[in-house]
Amino acid sequence: MKILNNKSQTIRVFRYIFMVALLCYVMVFMPTPYIIYQPGSADEVKPMIMVKEGDTTERGTFMMTTVSASYANIALLALSSFNPNAEVDKKQSRLGEKSKEEYAAQQLFYMSDSQSSAVEAAYEQAHIPYQIQTEYLFVFSTPKDGSNNKYFQPGDKVMEVDSDPIMDTVDLANLLNSKKVGDIVSVKLERAGLVLEEKVPLVSIKDSETNTYRPGLGIMIGTMQKVTAKDPKKQVEFVSTKVGGPSAGLMFTMEIYNQLTPGDLTKGYRVAGTGTISVDGKVGPIGGVKHKIVAADREKAQLFFVPKDNYDEAKAKADEIGTKIKLIPVSTLEDALKYMEKIQTTS
Repeated sequence: MKILNNKSQTIRVFRYIFMVALLCYVMVFMPTPYIIYQPGSADEVKPMIMVKEGDTTERGTFMMTTVSASYANIALLALSSFNPNAEVDKKQSRLGEKSKEEYAAQQLFYMSDSQSSAVEAAYEQAHIPYQIQTEYLFVFSTPKDGSNNKYFQPGDKVMEVDSDPIMDTVDLANLLNSKKVGDIVSVKLERAGLVLEEKVPLVSIKDSETNTYRPGLGIMIGTMQKVTAKDPKKQVEFVSTKVGGPSAGLMFTMEIYNQLTPGDLTKGYRVAGTGTISVDGKVGPIGGVKHKIVAADREKAQLFFVPKDNYDEAKAKADEIGTKIKLIPVSTLEDALKYMEKIQTTS
């Protein structure tokens, strides 16, 4: 009888452990089709940027703002219902047809492009001569139905093909013009800091401009470039920003311009903001501005530069949370610089 009781107790313990494990899986590990957006961070830009012999004096600070995006489990969805700043959306609206890895690689590409544009815009505004140097090809998509996706991963750097350095898409096209579909080429890649070499068969690629077919690698690629000042003393370098996307462009440009020119453009203020930047200084709209306002408020920002097209959404959120941040709508870099140049220095 005692043996039966012990056996029943053991079964109940195993059932309990199984139910707890199942509950943990459902609440924490089981994926859902949702993503949760909420305020991210407001980070000082100065530690991310270095001008070789720039003026680094700043009493205040320029800050880039971010949105936090989490692929939701059941637990996070439940918690988000108690968070007035959380926004639940479908993953599909963010990823489209891309995988998580492809989306992440694309955001890194956009960030790199944003940094290049910020440097160019600052050089243009400060009248500093510069040149563009292409560096390597960046893989940001490997089509799922493509026969060559086993050789590449999103985020790979294409360094060489058949021992020839490949700097941009023109180099690649010129090299492959002499080859035919089915030929095997040796591709030197850099992946997560490791150098790899793959033997890749060329596939047929349709040229959208000529409507003809040509041999190619069968992947989506973009050219990474570096902006180089003709005066080495004015060279701009970035350290890792640990975020992706193009929306920090305006604030990068403000910080670069401040280091390139004499004086302190911050005037002692905590200045946050967002917006894409083009080479000619146009400030473009971004997503998630309502979350960025909250992030800036948490870091006690006093001023917030916002693209004009995002102003109404930003103002509505600022009023909702009762922040004292002053919103400044801008369409161009020049708008932002003029505002900072005219404002009184803090005491």
